[in-house]
Amino acid sequence: MSEHRRKLPQSQEGGRAAARRGQSGASAGRRAAPRSATGSPSDSYGSGGEEERSYGGRAEARRAAQRSGGGRRRGADGAGQGGTGGGGGGRRTGPGGPTGPGRGRGRGSVPAKKRIIDYPRANKYGAARWIPSWKLVSGLFIGFCGSLVAVAGVAYALVGVPDVAKTAEAQNNVYYWADGSEMVATGGETNRQIISYAQIPKEMRYAVMSAENKTFETDSGVDPMGIARAFVNMAKGGQTQGGSTITQQFVKNAMLDDQSQTVSRKFKELFVSIKVGASMDKEDIMAGYLNSAYYGRNAYGIQAASRAYFDKDATDLNASECAFLAAMLKGATYYDPAGSVSIDPAATPKANRERAEYRWKWILDEEVKDGHLTAAERAKYQTFPKSQSPRSNAQLSGQVGYLVDLANSYLINNKTGITQDQLQQGGYEIHTTFEKKKVAALEASVKEVQKKNIDPKKRPNTDTFVQFGGASVDPASGAIKAIYGGVDATKHFTDNADATGAQVGSTFKPFVLAAAMSWGVRDPDGDAVQAQDERTVVSPKSLYSGKNKLKIEDYNKKVWTDKEGKEWLQTNDGGESYNAPSYNIDLREAMRESVNSAYVQLGMDVGLDKVKEAAADAGILESSFAGANFPSFSLGTSSPSAIRMAGAYATFAASGKQNDPYSVEKVTDKDGTVFQHEGTAKEAFTAKVADNVTDVLKTVVEKGTGTAAQLTGREVAGKTGTTDGNKSAWFVGYTPQLSTAIGMYRMDDDETKKNREFLEMYGTGGEEKIHGASFPAQIWHDYMEQALKGEKAEDFPEPEDIGEVINDTPSPTPTPSPTETEVESPTPTPTPTREEPTTSPTPTESETCEPFDFNCEEEDGGSDNGGTETGGTDGGESASPSESSSTSTSNGNSNGSNGGFFGGSTG
Repeated sequence: MSEHRRKLPQSQEGGRAAARRGQSGASAGRRAAPRSATGSPSDSYGSGGEEERSYGGRAEARRAAQRSGGGRRRGADGAGQGGTGGGGGGRRTGPGGPTGPGRGRGRGSVPAKKRIIDYPRANKYGAARWIPSWKLVSGLFIGFCGSLVAVAGVAYALVGVPDVAKTAEAQNNVYYWADGSEMVATGGETNRQIISYAQIPKEMRYAVMSAENKTFETDSGVDPMGIARAFVNMAKGGQTQGGSTITQQFVKNAMLDDQSQTVSRKFKELFVSIKVGASMDKEDIMAGYLNSAYYGRNAYGIQAASRAYFDKDATDLNASECAFLAAMLKGATYYDPAGSVSIDPAATPKANRERAEYRWKWILDEEVKDGHLTAAERAKYQTFPKSQSPRSNAQLSGQVGYLVDLANSYLINNKTGITQDQLQQGGYEIHTTFEKKKVAALEASVKEVQKKNIDPKKRPNTDTFVQFGGASVDPASGAIKAIYGGVDATKHFTDNADATGAQVGSTFKPFVLAAAMSWGVRDPDGDAVQAQDERTVVSPKSLYSGKNKLKIEDYNKKVWTDKEGKEWLQTNDGGESYNAPSYNIDLREAMRESVNSAYVQLGMDVGLDKVKEAAADAGILESSFAGANFPSFSLGTSSPSAIRMAGAYATFAASGKQNDPYSVEKVTDKDGTVFQHEGTAKEAFTAKVADNVTDVLKTVVEKGTGTAAQLTGREVAGKTGTTDGNKSAWFVGYTPQLSTAIGMYRMDDDETKKNREFLEMYGTGGEEKIHGASFPAQIWHDYMEQALKGEKAEDFPEPEDIGEVINDTPSPTPTPSPTETEVESPTPTPTPTREEPTTSPTPTESETCEPFDFNCEEEDGGSDNGGTETGGTDGGESASPSESSSTSTSNGNSNGSNGGFFGGSTG
């Protein structure tokens, strides 16, 4: 580096910069100490002050000057605030000035007053002010825990130990007819007898512990995890769970005065459980639980349950029967082998037995694992114990029991806010839709037909187990006016008006016609899924084939085959063909004579999905539908209840307005109205469609298969139905004011049997074959004459023209010559001809008939599926049972509970 750029070391005196700082300091000194205070001007230059500080360099000197300047400013400020006492912060002067005398405190330095809770925090700035101190957090936590302990202590002191003698108290529910008169007061009866711990079999105690609370003898009586699950479930809006331990379940049973599913009730139940666990012996808790638990069949306690199911004292129960009763504690609605279809259609006798048997086996196996039962003892119990049929209150005999069950089912399953537990507790006034006069008339009509025609002693092979079911619905509102559930609610426990599993046969055909008039048939050149503007709405004058063993085609005119490649040859009832040799028959006549081939092909042209949709729109529940994968779906392989069939036909009677069937108008209790029915009709079909369906169904009653249902001076529309194997028969019909469905079938009346089947009705009542046109139509007629007596006759609306004529060819010949054996028909046209079934090898493709070549005489080929066990139902009708015979050999049956009433339940 060049010589002239080298930095020279600073002198001890600091040079010119130091001189300037000294001058500046003197100036500051003069400001800090005026002349009046020093007495001599020379003082301001430091002549009598402290020694000058030396600096080693310009950087250090600069920092010192900055410090001095700050000190002078603070000193000046302090002097201004502190007066003669000096500025609070002005203790330092510049390096050239004297030390100021101001060491007094300014007003800004007064200490803050202390707070009990330092929040927001003092002496903290920004976000730190809002972060609580550990002292504050700890104090709050300790205070909160202390409060909880105090509240828990008070709650524990206030709750009492339950009294088992009061755990099954209940009030009556009072049921009223539609006119306001009392039907029955029931529900408050108590079937209970308390027994001591010593009288309870050890097998029962062990069964309950193995099934519900393995640690009962050692636990504290409370399951915290179970309680937490209950609270979480409530928070999610779901159903609360039951008590997790036997102690908690005993407490729950005892708190029948408060069955609300609320957090406060759960807390109360928790404290009672803790107190019971701490103050009662385990033996007393077990006895209290088994004496207070509800086992179904209105039985409270082990003694009552033992009598209800096995007609013996509890002391005489064996390990197998104890395991059975322990299974009932899971929920008798779904485990009683007799079933509880009126509460839930899923609780059928068959389904309940399967559930109960599975749990019964599981409990016995768990007892072996827990050391309560030896393997040798367990091996003795391989057969599910047989329980006796349930007994009901005598007040519920006849039809009343079915009516009460139906009303209860509606309340429980339709979001009315009333639970099954609340109904069991009682205290409600339930106003139903049932009309006493109509209920009595329907029961009398069934009994009259049974008395005249059904004789089990004379014809034990054909007349045993014959059952009827029926229901009447108001088309204007959906109110259920009457039902027939069976011979007696205290003897026959399945409500035959509700879900039975009986297929409805040809009474399903009106839904096929409604779909064809609403959606139309598909364009054979289009895709399988077509919009409505691509379809052609069908007129009742459209022509289809009435040929027996008709080879069914898909909408695109290709022969329909199943997954195995088998073709479908649809048979007609009795093997009859209509209007040979052309076989042309319009849809009105095909409905009138219940011609299967025509309506199966129509269903394929429309699409079975649309047929199903039309039935659902009319009011048939999804749960009752059979699979819509086979052509026979159009013939009624589904199994809706009588209530739902009456309701669906009521939709046609109301010109397309659909109302869900209901059985309760209003419910009140001591505090006022609990529930009020508010129905809203929806448009299932246009008035044009519904009125045309009605007009077609009128011809069925006027001169078709349903002539037995004609009423004096009234217009009637309806349809007969018979199923494959002659296992059920129906008549469903309506006037503008009332829609009624009557079903008939045979089934073993022992509802405890595991595999019950529908039985054939060939020869029943002395008839060759039972049709809907026979006993069901007769019952319908007799009932409706009485039910509508005194009411003004009304006519159906005149239908508007609808749709286009499909397959328009020359009209059928009025009276064609019979091709084989002539069969009498109640009307001049069309004339059916019977064809004997034949079997031949399947023809080649070149031998098959062209689409709608009705003159093609191809009698054989394909698989004769229609009307057989692979083809679903026969579904056809003849004018009377004696005029035709069926060649069907189907052994299929539908032993389910589909088509229940209310929401999953049946109707």
